[in-house]
Amino acid sequence: QVQLVESGGGLVQAGGSLRLSCVASGRAFSTYGMGWFRRAPGKGREFVAAVTWNGGRTYYADVVKGRFTISRDNAKNTVYLQMNSLKGEDTAVYYCAADPRPWARSATTAESEYEYWGQGTQVTVSS
Repeated sequence: QVQLVESGGGLVQAGGSLRLSCVASGRAFSTYGMGWFRRAPGKGREFVAAVTWNGGRTYYADVVKGRFTISRDNAKNTVYLQMNSLKGEDTAVYYCAADPRPWARSATTAESEYEYWGQGTQVTVSS
């Protein structure tokens, strides 16, 4: 069982930055692909970014590419999402998720492939 706890959300003005963190329990974190998803008001959950177990490959949704950066520190059991140039449409609850297939060569963008989820952290961007 893996528990994920997100933090770092909040209220920020358009054009500003936030860094989200997700701390995972368990020794197997370093073998898992990790992803960030978000759910905006009135919408379904959508993929934001993903990273392979060793940080070697990253993937981004087109709407955040060039503005968001996903990274991880396996020594700290933590994955990050640096969000720059925030826009009103980035307002959402952000979730981190773990894909428990160990040492996968690629990270998945499919929500259904992630088995463990955090509770989410609210990001609100004021325009």
